[in-house]
This record gives sequence, C-alpha cells and structure tokens, in this order.
Amino acid sequence: MKVAVINETSAADKNADILSALKGRGLKIINVGMKEKGVRPELQYIHTGLMAAILLNLKRVNFVIGGCGTGQGFLLSAMQYPGVFCGHILTPLDGWLFVQINNGNCISLALNQCYGWAGDVNLRLIFDNMFNIIPGSGYPSKRKEPQTKSRKVLKEISKEVHISLAEIINKLSSEVIDPVIEYPGFIQLVDVENIEDLKLKNIFQDRLNRL
Repeated sequence: MKVAVINETSAADKNADILSALKGRGLKIINVGMKEKGVRPELQYIHTGLMAAILLNLKRVNFVIGGCGTGQGFLLSAMQYPGVFCGHILTPLDGWLFVQINNGNCISLALNQCYGWAGDVNLRLIFDNMFNIIPGSGYPSKRKEPQTKSRKVLKEISKEVHISLAEIINKLSSEVIDPVIEYPGFIQLVDVENIEDLKLKNIFQDRLNRL
C-alpha cells in the first residue's frame, strides 16, 4: 500500500512525528509535503489538498495522510476534488471507525490544536487502529451491507457532481497550481509522461510550460 504524507507549512515540524508513527507497518511511505519550515514554495492547505487529489486520482498512491493546524482546512481543501474521501481524525477511535465504516482514502489530522505532550503517541495509536483492520468491514458488523452500499453511492455522487481533474487543473489560478507543481519532487511523482489520460497529460504539460 502506497501512502503519501503531505504536510503544509503550519504543521511542517510534525512531519517527523508522522513518519515515526508509521514505521513498521509494511507501508510504502512517500513523503511529498513540507518536511521542515522555510522550504519554498511554501505549501498552504489549499496546495496540499490539491496535491492529495492529484496523487489519488492518478493512482500514484492509495492513501493520503494530511492535515493542518486544526485539520479542518486540509479536509475542506481535499474534499473539493473528485475521488477524494477524507476523514477528520482526532482520536484512535475516529481512525478505527473511519476505516471500517467510511473506507475513505484520505485523512486530515489536527497537528497544532491540542497537539501537546504525547501528541506523537496519539498519532501512533491512531495508525494502530487504522492500519490493522479490514477496510469497509463495517461497524457494528450487522451494518456492513448498508454502509458498503452508501460508500458505493457516495463514490458515484462524487463522479456526478465534479468536473474532471483535467478541467480543474486547466482552470486553477497560478496562485494555486504553481506552488504544487514547483514543489521539489512533486512533479516527478506525478510522472506526467506516463499519465494515461491524454487530455490531462497535455494540460499538465501546458501548465509546466507556462512556468
């Protein structure tokens, strides 16, 4: 399972805590966001939400771990895009229920608010409860069938109510898209030359040519 860790500027100093809490789980971790403060271009949650959407829609990763000071900004940003199903995870129980009931592909962590003594331990316990259970297994178990059906319906709703990722990338302002594609290592992960959707590939190439 490929998991992207995408930190924005206010939570850059928590990047190491997240990586440490993910160790030993058999996951392939791609650390694509801010690893320390002061790196340019500086990523706000507006940018990291877009990064999550690009990587998930292109199937470059299976899951994204993001967040911000409260976790609310990244959540709102990521959920503007098709194919992103993000949960706001504050406690181990949140993580446990989100994976079993909602079976999403992205989480948003509060990385400054209430992040004090043992904050790193809380991260480890959250991941313990998320990555050691079967996604979509339902809770309680007798509710698995309607919960699975609702998840499938939500996926179809997402397709119907969003324009395509190609149209989104084409329409976004330079203020939003440029820091994303200029951020060190991100465009290499996107791997524009191997994007299967020809329209999306050409639009990405056009955005790169404008820089």
